[in-house]
Amino acid sequence: MKLIIQIPCKDEAAQLPATLADLPRTLAGFDKVEWLVIDDGSTDDTVAVARAHGVEHIVRLTNHKGLASAFQAGLDASLKLGADMIVNTDATTSTTAAISRSSSRRSSPAMRTW
Repeated sequence: MKLIIQIPCKDEAAQLPATLADLPRTLAGFDKVEWLVIDDGSTDDTVAVARAHGVEHIVRLTNHKGLASAFQAGLDASLKLGADMIVNTDATTSTTAAISRSSSRRSSPAMRTW
């Protein structure tokens, strides 16, 4: 099972390191946990910071399209990358505990994406 945690970002270079530090790299029940950052037209170093902190996948939107478009681009990319489960989080929100708790409730509609 492959989990992709997607993070839509717009000018989040300053906050992204703390967010990534809170995200799991392994999780019970998953063979792989990968991170995907969707850069929604950032004008700061969001992409460079993501790469420097080990983000496996980056989707770059050429200009700011908004959260809904960034979210959809991340879903599309995650599915193409073979994700069995996709978790969406925010660069300004700590989600480790929520992700850990939710992994044991895979049947929860809030955790399913297809």
